Amino acid sequence: MIGKNIYKIRKQRGYTLSELAERTGISKSYLSNIERNLKQNPSIQVVEKIALVLKVELKTLLKLGTDLESKQQLEKEWIDFIYEMKKTGIDKERIHEYKILIEFMQWYNGKIQD
Repeated sequence: MIGKNIYKIRKQRGYTLSELAERTGISKSYLSNIERNLKQNPSIQVVEKIALVLKVELKTLLKLGTDLESKQQLEKEWIDFIYEMKKTGIDKERIHEYKILIEFMQWYNGKIQD
């Protein structure tokens, strides 16, 4: 994932791979391997150099992939939940009934905490 993040930010900054290589002091082939995820675990020193040249925080290069993975996992959980509802016989026409139940539970839990 870090490779996609570097590629995306490099393109946003308008750098070619050659320019990024020259500015970071990292070989063009190594950078290319990182961007194509052939080299998936570059050292922290390499990532720091890239972040410095791209003018982003180190965590930005690392976090973007994590956010995307988290989002994909959350979406998968929702899809799994929907399939489970379907397997138990709940059709989409009855979902509003469960929404009412959830709203009641939220109201009830709020009353207990007050």
